[in-house]
Amino acid sequence: MKNKLIGFVSLTLFSACASLPPKNTENLCEIFREKEDWYQASLDSARRWGVPIAVQMAIIHQESRFVADAEPPRPTILGFIPWFRSSSAYGYPQAKDETWADYTRKTGKGWADREDFADSCDFVAWYCATTRDMLGISASDTHHLYLAYHEGQGGYRRSSYLQKPWLLNTAQKVHRRALNYDAQLSGCRQELNAEN
Repeated sequence: MKNKLIGFVSLTLFSACASLPPKNTENLCEIFREKEDWYQASLDSARRWGVPIAVQMAIIHQESRFVADAEPPRPTILGFIPWFRSSSAYGYPQAKDETWADYTRKTGKGWADREDFADSCDFVAWYCATTRDMLGISASDTHHLYLAYHEGQGGYRRSSYLQKPWLLNTAQKVHRRALNYDAQLSGCRQELNAEN
């Protein structure tokens, strides 16, 4: 009994530690040094879909702050009764159930998991690539890619974001983060490539 309890506690602690976000989310080189397999995951997605690493990482940062099991807050009724979440958005990419199902169907990745970082990078890059193909937005135009990511491709086409000044500001922040991440990455890419 004691061994089972120790095993359970160890597994629980290991699981909790495995999904912790990086300590310094402001520096892409530090993120990749701490999370050694994340560089390769984002590089694979960049090669597969043609969406820069910095774009993927800036979107994931905005959506989940690199928290594997992130989800929208649960509202309460009367200040204490938990109610339904406003969205099925989940995981690193904050992908909604229906969009994730579309991704897994179209890519043949039925086993993909929103809590898996490599799968999440692939999803974000796939979504940005389909947005590029459908709406003609450059794969390096983080500002407009993020607007389409947040509003959906149909919402972007209808310009729904124009009614949301806060979202326009957020998209600009994501764009600036992608520029910063890209500049940082240029300083450590050679080191990261040598390690992978």
